[in-house]
Amino acid sequence: MKKLSSLILAGAATVALAQEPARVTPMTPDVIDKYEQTLPSADFIRREAMVPMRDGVKLYTVVVMKKGTANAPILLSRTPYDAHGSTHRVASQRAVDILEIMDAEFVEDGYIRVYQDIRGLHRSEGQWVLNRPLAGPVNDTKIDESTDAYDTIDWLVKNTPESSGKVGVIGSSYLGFTTLMAQINPHAALKATVPQSPMVDGWMGDDWFHNGAFRVSAFDYVVGLSLEKGKGDGDFALGGGDHYTRYLEAGSMGDWAKKLGIEQVPGVRKFLENPAYTEFWSLQAVDKWLADHPLTVPTLLEVGQWDQEDSYGAPAVYRALEPKDTNNDKVFLHIGPWRHSGANHYGFDLGALTFTGDTAREWRVKYVKPFLDHYLKGGPDPKTPPVLTYATGANEWNVSQKWPMGTSKPIYLAAGGVATFDKPKASGREEYVSDPAKPVPFLPRPIDMGDASQWKPWLIRDQRFVSERPDVASWKSEVLTKAVHIMGAPEVELFAATTGTDSDWVVKLIDVYPNDVPEAASQGAKPGMAGYELAVGIEIFRGRYLKSFAKPEPLKAGKVEKYRWRLPDVDHVFLPGHRIMVQVQSSLFPLYDRNPQVFVENIMFAKPADYKKATQSVFFGGANASAVVLPVVP
Repeated sequence: MKKLSSLILAGAATVALAQEPARVTPMTPDVIDKYEQTLPSADFIRREAMVPMRDGVKLYTVVVMKKGTANAPILLSRTPYDAHGSTHRVASQRAVDILEIMDAEFVEDGYIRVYQDIRGLHRSEGQWVLNRPLAGPVNDTKIDESTDAYDTIDWLVKNTPESSGKVGVIGSSYLGFTTLMAQINPHAALKATVPQSPMVDGWMGDDWFHNGAFRVSAFDYVVGLSLEKGKGDGDFALGGGDHYTRYLEAGSMGDWAKKLGIEQVPGVRKFLENPAYTEFWSLQAVDKWLADHPLTVPTLLEVGQWDQEDSYGAPAVYRALEPKDTNNDKVFLHIGPWRHSGANHYGFDLGALTFTGDTAREWRVKYVKPFLDHYLKGGPDPKTPPVLTYATGANEWNVSQKWPMGTSKPIYLAAGGVATFDKPKASGREEYVSDPAKPVPFLPRPIDMGDASQWKPWLIRDQRFVSERPDVASWKSEVLTKAVHIMGAPEVELFAATTGTDSDWVVKLIDVYPNDVPEAASQGAKPGMAGYELAVGIEIFRGRYLKSFAKPEPLKAGKVEKYRWRLPDVDHVFLPGHRIMVQVQSSLFPLYDRNPQVFVENIMFAKPADYKKATQSVFFGGANASAVVLPVVP
């Protein structure tokens, strides 16, 4: 958590209310905490209120607007990350300084900006529940993030005299989740939402698991929010060092939790006790909830192409909602060249890549604000693109009417480490030994997952640091003579076998840059990118879930199985002179927990003796033609 300065002025013994306009509905002492003192020269008004929910719990809410605001729309964000801090960024008398970067365009144009702590965290009352499910089979209360959003909107439009009575909800990551929840049984005042990088299905492909493989940093996250009402900094007090070594020495996730003394933290217990996709997880999937409800609120979904945390959610919601959008004018999907939540920061570059200007601000100003202006302020129809994507490699925006856009074209694995668009007639296999004692790292060591400079751009790190490992199998195309443009989610079709009874499979789709002079900056390259191996998509699949995500089964040693799963959605151009590479490996550590490669009932509690070497075989050609199916456009 960032440290934030207070705006309360020293020596201000009383709160000056003269700056406030007359209220239509007076705020009673049990609702209002205080008004924060500002200098007469300040250009904003900031209010704090404890907003009552239907069950009597009160949620801390901050309302910020420029002085003189009237008949204005409300833009709401419901957050687990400290509403006070989000409206207290620095000590300043300018609204654009105290608010988050992405708020500037809105507050300067007369929007009323509202942040609220979700229940149980920071200054709000009640109990926090991780991604609190919709009231129903896995939530036997009558409250959830949907009802809390409804009650908050209802209170705001009745108690904010400067409001026009129209509300939009926006937010990224966990705030993307609460944004989506607001549009389930929505309040009549809710006119539009912008869910960004939303947490949608924590097992299938967002924060906690990916196709059954557990992300070890999930413990860190839930413990940080669970302690002291979310005031923890999200880091275990472990000192410095290499996370690769630390997690390797820890053993299983159950052993790690026990060592840290966190096994009874509710969020940690959820992970330890529910490693499979049972109804505990499937009944919490937000895309499934939305599919069961009418589409009544215009929804602009956003995700970063290299979102290292929630790449699954926005496209999954788009797939759930698009069939309901009969006129193609109510649900929109925008994919930018960003990391997780990168759309709300600076979008000039990401790691080794450079883009055409500040792509993030461009998206916010050119697309998000006109979208909200239209629905909240009666502005002109901005003709929001049904699908907007940024073609990395070519560095240009593309407007499409649907998603995905590409036509399936497999790139096959073949003998001699060759990747080819021609299906190989000759069959064969590539073998490597996967050793849980020496897992493949997901970053060059030493690894510190708490280091933002490592974590945020990890998906586009040069993959040459593992390409020569004996437990990483690679296939590479000939030099491309013409561009290959893909728009959609590449799909893995992997024919593979293991000598173990469980196995992880990791597939990477890689753009290999020419090993001489890199492209001009207009094509995204920076100096020093000669020979760069840019990961276009990386995803994992845990073998025990081959037959059923809900009921894991041991693999039959030596049996060839066909695995299918998606890589993240992308718009990318493999330029002439480049090569397309596919890599296969069986660990990605310590991003994901190690697979012992021996089937155990609950992988979270695998014992040291369960971790065994296994020979992995990837088959190609003939009846077992492994490939990555690319969504290719002309």
